[in-house]
Amino acid sequence: MKLARDTWLIFQRQIQLLLRNPVWVFVGVFQPVMYLLLFAPLLKPALNAPTQAEAYKIFVPGLLVLLAIFGGLFQGFGLLAELRAGVIERSRVTPVSRLALLLGRSLRDVVSLLVQAVLITLLALAFGLSVIIGDLLLAYLMLALIALMTSAVSYGVALLVRSEEALAPLMNTVAQPVLLLSGILLPLTFAPGWLQGIAKWNPFSWAVEGTRALFAGDLGNDRVWQGLGIITVLTVLAVSWAARAFARSVR
Repeated sequence: MKLARDTWLIFQRQIQLLLRNPVWVFVGVFQPVMYLLLFAPLLKPALNAPTQAEAYKIFVPGLLVLLAIFGGLFQGFGLLAELRAGVIERSRVTPVSRLALLLGRSLRDVVSLLVQAVLITLLALAFGLSVIIGDLLLAYLMLALIALMTSAVSYGVALLVRSEEALAPLMNTVAQPVLLLSGILLPLTFAPGWLQGIAKWNPFSWAVEGTRALFAGDLGNDRVWQGLGIITVLTVLAVSWAARAFARSVR
């Protein structure tokens, strides 16, 4: 009960800070919306899709996973600002759970991601996308787990490096191969065999394929449950590691 209460208190504070400057939510949405408006129309002829709606069922899930990955990986910059301001240091004298310090922040990131995902999905619906509501909610669960995992990793790394100059290139170095090997913009079925073989070791490629299956209404597809299972395990590991980093930093 104490963990839940402490997490809720931290979450409330983080949400209040976000609401005071909601422009960051819309800044995070801007680039995916530009992809949706300016890049997605090219997909129907490129993918030889029968309709534009079918092309959106391939592109939109990848775009949402992209948003979850990048939105989470760069949350550590906000924590570095709190470190400089002494917010984390002052937490040393409070009885708040060290795990709650992480979970409250990460849950804020998950909520922010889901708001952005809903906005993008509604826009895509206006362009002809159709998706079963139950499958969509399960896809959102996948996105929430990805955001929770990547934000936890970002916070943990930020506590280790304690510098924007080190965090920025490190996150970019991680994000670039993850993006290229996950089939986010185009399905990896178009890739050569050697590239598909490498991509199988990228857990986000399983998440992208599972999310695409959900948007296609294929709930029984093995990729859905394999992707959820892989992402869930990695999320637990990431949160556990980041929580230990918070415990070491706030004693």
